[in-house]
Amino acid sequence: MRRALLAVSTLAAMALGTVPASASSGSDGWVPAPTPPYDLPAGARCDVPVHTEPVVDEVVQRVLDRRPDGSPSRVAYRGDLVVRVTNTDTGAFYDADVSGSAIVDHHADGSQKWYVVGPVLAGVGENAGNLTRGLYVLDGVYTMDISATGYKSVHLAHGSADDVCARIS
Repeated sequence: MRRALLAVSTLAAMALGTVPASASSGSDGWVPAPTPPYDLPAGARCDVPVHTEPVVDEVVQRVLDRRPDGSPSRVAYRGDLVVRVTNTDTGAFYDADVSGSAIVDHHADGSQKWYVVGPVLAGVGENAGNLTRGLYVLDGVYTMDISATGYKSVHLAHGSADDVCARIS
């Protein structure tokens, strides 16, 4: 576990630098990575239907490595992100600060490996991860493996998983 924490911290420090996301521009390789809104029916993640939409989105990405065909194989992400998660039946909402930083390895088979420091919003479908079905703010230092079929395995070195569905139900 200590080795995983050191690896994540080292990768984050190397890739993410110290420039605030709002000061980044395409000239240094960092480009905007907007988060799209989406809707989920009741039962897909939460027991209620939800709508997610960024209310603050200053996320930028930088391609760190490419495959011979030019497609990205390793991408770093950073920046402020607050996503409003709304119960569309009642209007109840929660503003999730998910301003974490990540390095994501994109594998040729479509699977991904995430190395994360700080919070991100992750949805898990029924029987589709080592967390139960839900929408979570994952926070801390951790990795997340996403298989080519979408199965998510979260491995917290240090952190927490906050169930956003419970906050809006």
